[in-house]
Amino acid sequence: MDLSFYKSSLSEEIRDEGRAEGRAEGIARGILLLLAQAGVDVPEEARERVMGCADLDILSRWLLRAPTATSVEDVFAVG
Repeated sequence: MDLSFYKSSLSEEIRDEGRAEGRAEGIARGILLLLAQAGVDVPEEARERVMGCADLDILSRWLLRAPTATSVEDVFAVG
């Protein structure tokens, strides 16, 4: 059985993408959990925005804001 594909650069790229997607999903879930813990109402549109974001830098910024947010707008604020 030829297993060379599993060592190929394409295979590694696919695994890297999967890991990045997993990290993004984990951070997004963390943001929503922190907001829920704080009693912040998260409308479905905002929930979809968080869960649909794949940019780790943006998600990290939102994650840092979530613990002190009093509204979902605090999380998404620019600046």
